[in-house]
Amino acid sequence: MTIVPVAMSLVASFISGISLLGLVTEMYTYGTQYLFVISALILAGLLTSYVYMPVFHDLRLESCCEYLEKRFDKRMRLFGSVLYTLHTITFLPVVIYVPALAFNQVSGINIYIVTPFVCATCIFYTLVGGIKAVVWTDCIQTFMMIGTMLIVIGKGTVDAYGFGNIWDTNWAGGRLVFPELTLDPKVRHSTLALLVGGTTYFTYILTLNQGMVQRYLALPTVRKAKYALSLYVFTISFLIAICCYAGLIVFTLYSQCDPLKTKLISAPDQLLPLFVMDSLGKYPGMAGLFIAGIFSAALSSLSTCLNAMAAVVLEDFYKPFVRKPLTERQTSFLMKGVVFLVGIVSTALVFVVAKLGTVLQLQMSIAGVTAGPVFGVFTMGMLMPWVKRKGAFYGGVSGLIGMTWILYKAQSDLASGEFTFPKKPVYTDNCSYSFEFNAYSNQTRTENADDGSFKIQHVSYLFYTIIGAVITIVTSTIVSLILDDGHESDPMLFSPVIRKFIAIPHHASIVEQDGNEVDCTVHTFVLQDNKVQ
Repeated sequence: MTIVPVAMSLVASFISGISLLGLVTEMYTYGTQYLFVISALILAGLLTSYVYMPVFHDLRLESCCEYLEKRFDKRMRLFGSVLYTLHTITFLPVVIYVPALAFNQVSGINIYIVTPFVCATCIFYTLVGGIKAVVWTDCIQTFMMIGTMLIVIGKGTVDAYGFGNIWDTNWAGGRLVFPELTLDPKVRHSTLALLVGGTTYFTYILTLNQGMVQRYLALPTVRKAKYALSLYVFTISFLIAICCYAGLIVFTLYSQCDPLKTKLISAPDQLLPLFVMDSLGKYPGMAGLFIAGIFSAALSSLSTCLNAMAAVVLEDFYKPFVRKPLTERQTSFLMKGVVFLVGIVSTALVFVVAKLGTVLQLQMSIAGVTAGPVFGVFTMGMLMPWVKRKGAFYGGVSGLIGMTWILYKAQSDLASGEFTFPKKPVYTDNCSYSFEFNAYSNQTRTENADDGSFKIQHVSYLFYTIIGAVITIVTSTIVSLILDDGHESDPMLFSPVIRKFIAIPHHASIVEQDGNEVDCTVHTFVLQDNKVQ
């Protein structure tokens, strides 16, 4: 493959309907703090280029989790594969739900009728075409997404009477806000949460999963992979900025008549489809173009995950435990069966996702449960030679258990109202249509008073990845120091940034001239040009 289609495929894998609809809702509800996550995305791109990506490219691995077997053992490879499977199974229902939500707003068709058609379409071309079909359809879908959003913001800017009015309205409405400069981890989008939490989360998304590694290795050299990553980060930043600007346009147009309080829409993430129908609905085909963009975003992410899951099942769940190799026909049957089965399960789980909160925070919160331990074990593997097999396993398990408990407690507190995020005020003073009057419609929800006590489950969802990684790393280090199993590792399994600083001991025996054997330890160093000394 060449650089541009792979880069566009990376973009399509990252940008789902969650981003297109969720970022608009984020700007409308909470303001512009999240826009500054672009700085975290850039930092994550630098970490990926110089720390993580070269290791995968040097080893030319078939599976992302194959690295964990080489660095630790088969048990760790299986653990990483299970985490990736959990991440995929919980991520895909959200991806499928979002375009169905948009289609429901535009056409009135029930979301549970739409979702099977979304999955069936994607499953078909993923089954038939494999990774090349996924990459090239992703490339086309990326341009469809960008084109759709440019049309939306262009027409929206005209409807909102220009950029000046958009700026003034959002400033008066309190939407133009910077992240808070605070060390309080409970602040939803503080500078600390965006830079520290956002960087670790995006590093996981950019590097430490099967879908991304497949694309990096589709390029012949690590230099070309870095070029593709740079183009990817730039395009993603551009798309995030476009979506955030669309959110400001939507607030400008509905600042005096909130469609959620007037029951014009049933979910916050239907704001953008509502705006499209109001602004572009009178032009034949324009609403369909927007829906095509939303579906493109969803299908690209769905096809990427389905294709990656097929590779994970074959390489990580089957091959390491079965001696008899599969024939080409059996391999094809197994991988296509995985794509079909995962697609069906994801469709069924849409019923659960529809009952939860806004899609952007929901997706990143759920992902943080598995992202933290995975980020921890790969970071230990590449940067911490003292971490051994048993330590890595116990650390990964403790990180997963800890983050599962935190997510469960956080969602329980959000559902009960014990834990809330302050939202920006909305109004219904100047609505041009009638609706059922609510005496409290113009009142901002009163937030629970902070009693000063600290609860770990009340930290910003952006910290989930770094918390899971810290639990994993600390536990692994302690266990490795107590249970030193003396596992030796190939120097090429470590990141280039530390290869030249570490010496990997290898036990050997040398025969002296008098015939006596002397036990000794040979220290291997790896120089900057990857030559072993």
